[in-house]
Amino acid sequence: MIILLQLAVVLFFIFLGARISGIGLGVMGMIGLLILIFVFDMQPVDPPLEVMLIIISVVTLAAALQAAGGLDYLVQLAGDVLRSRPGQITILGPLVTYCFTLFAGTAHISYSILPIIAEVAISKRIRPERALSMSVTAAHMGITASPVSAASAAMLTVVVVGGMQLGDILLVCIPATLIGVMVGIVFVLKRGKELDQDPVFLERMKDPAFVKNLDQQQSGDKQELRPGAKKSVGIFALAVIAVVILGSFPSLLPDFAGSERFTPGFAVNDHGQVQMPSMIMIITLAATGLILLFANATSSQVTKASLFTSGGQATIAVFGVVWMSGTFMHHNFDIIESSLSELVTAYPWTFALALFALSILLFSQAATTKALMPLGLALGMSPAYLIGIFPAVNGHFFIPGYPTLLTAIQFDRTGTTRIGKYVLNHSFMLPGIVTTISAVVAGLILQTILI
Repeated sequence: MIILLQLAVVLFFIFLGARISGIGLGVMGMIGLLILIFVFDMQPVDPPLEVMLIIISVVTLAAALQAAGGLDYLVQLAGDVLRSRPGQITILGPLVTYCFTLFAGTAHISYSILPIIAEVAISKRIRPERALSMSVTAAHMGITASPVSAASAAMLTVVVVGGMQLGDILLVCIPATLIGVMVGIVFVLKRGKELDQDPVFLERMKDPAFVKNLDQQQSGDKQELRPGAKKSVGIFALAVIAVVILGSFPSLLPDFAGSERFTPGFAVNDHGQVQMPSMIMIITLAATGLILLFANATSSQVTKASLFTSGGQATIAVFGVVWMSGTFMHHNFDIIESSLSELVTAYPWTFALALFALSILLFSQAATTKALMPLGLALGMSPAYLIGIFPAVNGHFFIPGYPTLLTAIQFDRTGTTRIGKYVLNHSFMLPGIVTTISAVVAGLILQTILI
């Protein structure tokens, strides 16, 4: 069938883009889209402009926080918490990382916390793999619970047509992902051999230079903060609060239905109300402006921040791969619907597996959400049910190529956090699977109770 050939084209360029990494998904997606248009005569659908603009807006605000020194201030606070109870690092490490991501909306913020977690674990001779594997997993879970993440914004654009609001997503996904993280923490508490029994660690201990380096105390001196660090955190926090309040109580959104010059469009819906995705863009970029004005940051510092670079890559990735996959799905919608409707109707949980599988390929919760969640609606699944299985988009730990996974491996000097001989038997596989399943199950239960 020709649809299988078309699907092969889509999957090939997704695989190729994932292999290239960075902007690879986006640009390879565009090559695939060209083939779909000119070879298979497919009409391209609208590009995912809403999600792309939200990613740019939110990441710009996070980059401004970083440029003003607010991220360094938050890392200091996290370090104080983690070092205050070093014996509890396997529990506190993931929870602190989860909270950071929940607040900032990006897992890339965990890069600054992972070395502290590794240091504290090593100092107490606690197997670092336990805390690091769950901290990375918790950071990814936090994305699907954050009010200012691109994934949550993408989810909002899908379920808002069914009357759901940002508050509904947060009401289910925050406790669901937190439950998933707690179950994952319990799972890893005694996972793996203790350091004094681990063969890799014992082999490294034969090297005197390694022993000397391992026992050296890391500097606990606090980095001098930039003048506007605390102000930037305050402004960022106000922006997050504003997004949560307006997203939870849509009646507070500006309404122009009574205006003589009212015309619906991208920012304002047919009822005259400003749409929440557009309000997220406005609030986050306005907060960025306030940081530039009052927190001693410059625009050049913002654009040079590492979070801004990673956000640009995510935007291009979503642009290409979602446009390509959306075009394929729209063109073959009748066939896809007839093929999957009976299966999804009989076994709705299989759609969660589809989300998980696609997220493995796309390495992006936002791209997975925007590419597949609309199909769930079209297949007759309720918006509330889709919110319940939202944590299933966190499958990009499956193949150990995501930067947060590689960073955690790099910071573990003991060698316990590693990629196995068969690649997929790595340190993050079982904690990720246990946490994701637990979060999805909790989400399915909570969505029946809370919304």
